[in-house]
Amino acid sequence: MPSAAEGTVEGRYGETVADEFDPAAMVERFRRRAQAVRARGIPPIEGTDRQRYIEQARLDYMDYAMVGDAEVSLEDGILTLRVDLRPPDKRQDDTAGG
Repeated sequence: MPSAAEGTVEGRYGETVADEFDPAAMVERFRRRAQAVRARGIPPIEGTDRQRYIEQARLDYMDYAMVGDAEVSLEDGILTLRVDLRPPDKRQDDTAGG
């Protein structure tokens, strides 16, 4: 039977997350994962399996790269990832108050 703590942050992730968690280190791990996906070769598979593998690698890279590009903060036990998906030329509008 699950313990009462399993529904809490402590129960899901082990120890109290906020005490030992380094958000910047997490983002760096995702950057490395994105690089690893981009660098890995395609195993010797053919046909639809090959296409599924390539598509999954594309999605993995995109997901890992987005988290790896995130501005991250941990405040009062709440992890916030801010990912700006706008084109680089549109990102300046945010800093100018637009």
